[in-house]
Amino acid sequence: MYRTGDLVRRREDGELEYLGRADEQVKVRGFRVEPGEAEAVLARQPGVDQAVVVAREDRPGDRRLVGYVQSAAGTVLDPAELRAAAGQVLPSHMVPSAVVVLDALPLTVNGKLDRKALPAPVFADGAGREPSTPVEGILCELFAQVLGVERVGVDDSFFDLGGHSLLSAVLVARLEEQFGITISLREFLADPSVRGVAGRVPVSATEEP
Repeated sequence: MYRTGDLVRRREDGELEYLGRADEQVKVRGFRVEPGEAEAVLARQPGVDQAVVVAREDRPGDRRLVGYVQSAAGTVLDPAELRAAAGQVLPSHMVPSAVVVLDALPLTVNGKLDRKALPAPVFADGAGREPSTPVEGILCELFAQVLGVERVGVDDSFFDLGGHSLLSAVLVARLEEQFGITISLREFLADPSVRGVAGRVPVSATEEP
C-alpha cells in the first residue's frame, strides 16, 4: 500500500468517485507537474521578492502554467528574462507560458494568496518589426502558422504571442523539417523570436535548387 495523493469517496453503489489531488500537483498538456518547483526557480531570480505559479484555463481546453512575481522595491523585472532563466533549469513542460510582474501579490483578508484575483496574462498581437530578408519572411510565416495568428514580427517573442512548451516543440520540429536545422528547446527559449532563429538558418536553405 502507498499514498497516491488522489482524493476519492465511495458512493452508495460501491464505486469510487475521484475528487482531486491531496497535494498541489496539476496536469498540464499530459504532464503532471508541481507548480512549487517552478515557483522556487522564479523566486531565486535577482529582484524577485515573491513568486507563485498557477495553472490557468482562460480558454476552454487550453490549460497553461502562469507565473506571477512580486518585484523587490526599486527593481524592474523583465518577464522574458525570467522565462528564459526558468527554461535553463526546468524541463520545457514546467516553464510558465507567461510571467506576470506585479507590485504586490493579491491577498485575502486573512493574508493568504488570493488566487482568484490573479490577473490573466495578456499576450501581444504580433505587430512588431517587418521581415527584411527572405529567411525572416519565411520564419515569420512559420511562426504565425504554428501560433495560429495573422502575423508575427521579427522581434516578437513566441511566448508573448501565446506560445507554450507544446507549440514550441511543434515549431522546433517544423524548423528541422523545412530548413534541416536542429535547435534544442533550451536554445529556443534563450531567444524565442524570428530574430533568434534566423541566424541559425543557412542562406542556402532558402535558395531554389
